[in-house]
Amino acid sequence: MKMQWSLIAGLIFALLTAIFAVINVDPVQVNLLFAKVSIPLILLIIGCTLIGGIIVGSYGIYRQYQMQKEIKSLAGQLIHIQEVTGYTPEIPQRETEAESQDSESDRAPEESK
Repeated sequence: MKMQWSLIAGLIFALLTAIFAVINVDPVQVNLLFAKVSIPLILLIIGCTLIGGIIVGSYGIYRQYQMQKEIKSLAGQLIHIQEVTGYTPEIPQRETEAESQDSESDRAPEESK
Protein backbone atom coordinates (compact mmCIF):
# COMPACT_ATOMS: atom_id res chain seq x y z
CA MET A 1 0.00 0.00 0.00
CA LYS A 2 2.87 2.35 0.80
CA MET A 3 4.32 1.78 -2.66
CA GLN A 4 1.01 2.74 -4.28
CA TRP A 5 0.85 6.00 -2.34
CA SER A 6 4.45 6.77 -3.31
CA LEU A 7 3.61 6.17 -6.96
CA ILE A 8 0.51 8.38 -6.75
CA ALA A 9 2.48 11.15 -5.03
CA GLY A 10 5.20 10.90 -7.69
CA LEU A 11 2.66 11.13 -10.51
CA ILE A 12 0.99 14.16 -8.90
CA PHE A 13 4.38 15.83 -8.49
CA ALA A 14 5.24 15.09 -12.13
CA LEU A 15 1.89 16.51 -13.28
CA LEU A 16 2.35 19.69 -11.24
CA THR A 17 5.89 20.09 -12.56
CA ALA A 18 4.70 19.62 -16.15
CA ILE A 19 1.89 22.18 -15.72
CA PHE A 20 4.28 24.65 -14.11
CA ALA A 21 6.80 24.13 -16.90
CA VAL A 22 4.23 24.58 -19.70
CA ILE A 23 3.04 27.85 -18.14
CA ASN A 24 6.63 29.18 -18.05
CA VAL A 25 7.86 28.96 -21.64
CA ASP A 26 9.66 32.31 -21.74
CA PRO A 27 13.39 32.18 -22.48
CA VAL A 28 15.68 32.84 -19.52
CA GLN A 29 19.38 33.53 -19.32
CA VAL A 30 21.38 30.93 -17.36
CA ASN A 31 24.90 31.65 -16.12
CA LEU A 32 27.04 28.48 -16.35
CA LEU A 33 30.15 30.14 -14.81
CA PHE A 34 32.01 30.01 -18.15
CA ALA A 35 29.18 31.13 -20.44
CA LYS A 36 25.68 32.55 -20.44
CA VAL A 37 23.00 30.58 -22.24
CA SER A 38 19.45 31.61 -23.11
CA ILE A 39 17.08 28.63 -22.97
CA PRO A 40 13.33 28.24 -22.49
CA LEU A 41 12.35 28.03 -18.85
CA ILE A 42 10.40 24.82 -19.56
CA LEU A 43 13.65 23.03 -20.46
CA LEU A 44 15.37 24.40 -17.37
CA ILE A 45 12.56 23.23 -15.07
CA ILE A 46 12.35 19.76 -16.62
CA GLY A 47 16.15 19.42 -16.67
CA CYS A 48 16.48 20.38 -13.00
CA THR A 49 13.68 17.97 -12.09
CA LEU A 50 15.41 15.14 -13.94
CA ILE A 51 18.75 15.90 -12.34
CA GLY A 52 17.07 15.94 -8.90
CA GLY A 53 15.40 12.61 -9.64
CA ILE A 54 18.69 11.07 -10.71
CA ILE A 55 20.41 12.32 -7.54
CA VAL A 56 17.63 11.02 -5.26
CA GLY A 57 17.49 7.69 -7.13
CA SER A 58 21.25 7.26 -6.91
CA TYR A 59 21.20 7.95 -3.19
CA GLY A 60 18.36 5.45 -2.75
CA ILE A 61 20.29 2.76 -4.62
CA TYR A 62 23.39 3.49 -2.53
CA ARG A 63 21.40 3.23 0.74
CA GLN A 64 19.80 -0.02 -0.41
CA TYR A 65 23.24 -1.45 -1.22
CA GLN A 66 24.48 -0.45 2.25
CA MET A 67 21.46 -2.04 3.92
CA GLN A 68 21.86 -5.31 2.01
CA LYS A 69 25.53 -5.41 2.97
CA GLU A 70 24.62 -4.84 6.63
CA ILE A 71 21.91 -7.52 6.50
CA LYS A 72 24.39 -10.07 5.13
CA SER A 73 26.89 -9.16 7.84
CA LEU A 74 24.30 -9.44 10.61
CA ALA A 75 22.97 -12.73 9.21
CA GLY A 76 26.52 -14.11 9.28
CA GLN A 77 26.97 -12.96 12.87
CA LEU A 78 23.64 -14.54 13.85
CA ILE A 79 24.61 -17.88 12.30
CA HIS A 80 27.97 -17.75 14.09
CA ILE A 81 26.33 -16.98 17.43
CA GLN A 82 23.78 -19.76 16.92
CA GLU A 83 26.57 -22.24 16.16
CA VAL A 84 28.62 -21.19 19.19
CA THR A 85 25.73 -21.15 21.67
CA GLY A 86 23.69 -23.98 20.16
CA TYR A 87 20.59 -21.78 20.20
CA THR A 88 17.84 -22.64 17.73
CA PRO A 89 14.87 -20.27 17.56
CA GLU A 90 11.37 -21.66 17.92
CA ILE A 91 9.28 -21.53 14.78
CA PRO A 92 5.96 -19.71 15.35
CA GLN A 93 2.89 -21.97 15.26
CA ARG A 94 1.31 -20.31 12.20
CA GLU A 95 4.31 -21.10 9.99
CA THR A 96 4.38 -24.71 11.18
CA GLU A 97 0.68 -25.18 10.36
CA ALA A 98 1.09 -23.65 6.91
CA GLU A 99 4.08 -25.88 6.18
CA SER A 100 2.21 -29.01 7.29
CA GLN A 101 -0.75 -28.11 5.09
CA ASP A 102 1.55 -27.56 2.12
CA SER A 103 3.27 -30.90 2.69
CA GLU A 104 -0.10 -32.68 3.03
CA SER A 105 -1.35 -31.20 -0.22
CA ASP A 106 1.91 -32.24 -1.92
CA ARG A 107 1.51 -35.83 -0.65
CA ALA A 108 -2.18 -36.20 -1.58
CA PRO A 109 -1.65 -36.58 -5.36
CA GLU A 110 1.10 -39.14 -4.76
CA GLU A 111 -1.18 -41.30 -2.60
CA SER A 112 -3.84 -41.44 -5.32
CA LYS A 113 -1.36 -42.83 -7.88
